[in-house]
Amino acid sequence: MSHGKTRENKTCLNCGHTVEERFCPHCGQENIEPKQPFHFLFTHFIEDFTHYDGEFWKTIKYLLLRPGKLTREYLAGKRQMYVAPVKLYIFISFITFFLPSLFSDSEEEATEHDKKTHVAKKEEEKTKDGKTAKFTDSLQQHLSKEQLSKKPQSQASKDLKVTEVNGNNIDTDALGETEDGRLSVLGTRNMKQYDSLYTKDKGNAFLYSFMKPFAKKIFHMQEQGLKKELIMDKFKETFVHTLPKALFVYLPIFAFFLWIFHSKKKWWYFDHGIFTLHYFSFLLLGTLILICLDKITDLLPNYGVLNLLTILINIAAITYMSIYFFIAHHRVYESSRAMSVFKGIFLFMINFIGVLCMGLLLMYVSFLMMH
Repeated sequence: MSHGKTRENKTCLNCGHTVEERFCPHCGQENIEPKQPFHFLFTHFIEDFTHYDGEFWKTIKYLLLRPGKLTREYLAGKRQMYVAPVKLYIFISFITFFLPSLFSDSEEEATEHDKKTHVAKKEEEKTKDGKTAKFTDSLQQHLSKEQLSKKPQSQASKDLKVTEVNGNNIDTDALGETEDGRLSVLGTRNMKQYDSLYTKDKGNAFLYSFMKPFAKKIFHMQEQGLKKELIMDKFKETFVHTLPKALFVYLPIFAFFLWIFHSKKKWWYFDHGIFTLHYFSFLLLGTLILICLDKITDLLPNYGVLNLLTILINIAAITYMSIYFFIAHHRVYESSRAMSVFKGIFLFMINFIGVLCMGLLLMYVSFLMMH
């Protein structure tokens, strides 16, 4: 219920019926003044989205401490007392991926001065050793030219071709690092080298085709002056922003696997969808709690007892999150404990493969979406 000022006029602004009390008996709209103070926007958002009058906190309590209870209540028709599953998932997903970004921004601002100081020291060291490094490099280049000139031209060309084409003699790591700190893709430093190897090394044509979008993106960003660290930071940021969408896409897949392993007559796909929404909401909420706990412990003094207590709490939380599915599955689907464990393990294995494939695809898409 909101705390807006009630209108003196008893005619509903929405449907025109007479309103005896606070809510219209015909359409249900609250008979309050249409113009409210500015803070009403925020209080109304919290109350409407989280049912601040008790429904939200009751929902969170059941979600965290009573596995399967929320799903059973919803499927039994008791829905007015709890937050709707879709609304609950969207809200928890938003909070889970929004709050850590605030912590990250504050940490980056706090350490910006230290980073600049570190970079300045690096530049100073490079300046001091610059003359020695230039002299050494010129001497090595001079010796290399003399050695190369002593070889027959055909032999030198042959060695160059072998280095470029033979996959055994080049750095074939998907992503590597050059001596100057730049990223390399399959041993190449630019698209010209990459295209050259792509046309010559037919045995690894699929690998080159798969990695070509990565190469284009990396070399293009490096040409714009972006360093390795900044490119990886952009990738992590894009990955985190894309993860909620990927999890939302995986929800019906998870429910589909539940539908396969249960009676089609007793349980509809809708029922599995409700169970999935509640389970994923619990996982996101548990992850948020662990993240907040980690941020809080970073602010506390570094004592051995405190660190040990933090480790034990994390282990207990992860263990609880692991067995939560089995307890919830046993209570919702009313199967025996042995059957719940058997189906739970089987579903865990299948979804592990599914999540792994989704993660690889998400990494691929996130890298291509960087800008």
